[in-house]
Amino acid sequence: MQLRRLGKTDLQVSVVGFGGIPIQRISSDQAVKVVEAAVSGGINFIDTARAYTDSESKLGAIIGSHRNKLIIATKSMARSRKDMARDIDISLREMKTDYIDLYQLHNVKDEGSLEKVLAPGGALEALQDARSSGKIRFIGVTGHIAKILVKVIKTGEFDTVQLPFNPVETAALDELLPLAREMDMGTIAMKPFAGGAFKNKASCLKFILESGFTTAIPGMDEVSQVVENITAGQTDSVLSGEEKSLLDEETELLGRKFCRRCEYCQPCPRGIDIPTIFLLQGYSTRYGLQEWAMERYQPLPAKISDCADCGECEEKCPYSLPIREMLKEAETYLEK
Repeated sequence: MQLRRLGKTDLQVSVVGFGGIPIQRISSDQAVKVVEAAVSGGINFIDTARAYTDSESKLGAIIGSHRNKLIIATKSMARSRKDMARDIDISLREMKTDYIDLYQLHNVKDEGSLEKVLAPGGALEALQDARSSGKIRFIGVTGHIAKILVKVIKTGEFDTVQLPFNPVETAALDELLPLAREMDMGTIAMKPFAGGAFKNKASCLKFILESGFTTAIPGMDEVSQVVENITAGQTDSVLSGEEKSLLDEETELLGRKFCRRCEYCQPCPRGIDIPTIFLLQGYSTRYGLQEWAMERYQPLPAKISDCADCGECEEKCPYSLPIREMLKEAETYLEK
């Protein structure tokens, strides 16, 4: 497995890491087999989150015997110092470790969230406290909106940045990646297969690594998936002409009905959070997390059924997506 330096952390991480979302839907015994296969194949970077139900606890049953050779990352949606401190302690307990290599502010999606975490009494203070006490080693940030993450990066407070990146979601190429490189930050690509939409997985990983990301973290819940991804991480990370051609064809096809979460469609006159709905639909249809997605859909203040069919979102979409049609499709998966 190839290794790359995770920016100023100086950690040497496998170019293919382990994304912890899918192991929520498999048994603890099966999770052991999958993660053991990953570690045996040279994957040393494992990423999970407090929000991924039992993912941390399933990893906790496995990582202890490998702790000295693994780089463990997790993350929390907490925005206050108190809540983040609580979540850090829960993560340590769930994963049965006395330190976490990388703890990340999870899903910083707007300026309001950024202001909360940076303010006095905000989550960043808890992360800094935990770093000083040895509970965590480094501090990262995750999000889906490149322009917001650029503002986060410019604060200079973070060691790594994690965001979706794949052949159909390439917003990071414009400003974020060059800025992160300039500031010597580690870069972590989540959703490397666009939530399972891409079939040419090895080519996707090559595309991501060729673009300059430190590591990609595909989710895996079968040993066969682990083997396939490990093979991609052991080979030359440069696309051949044929691979690029096939990937371009698939990208073009997906691009006709794939939300990049750029948020140009927002605000909706009826208050519908369109990008979040498409994200949850992807978790339901591509990750097999139907109940998990529906649980997160229900608290949204405006539902798909509230759509007035005004078409304003489609007028604002820079990708000319048929958003109203896509919302009706999502409704069949998310509304009871």
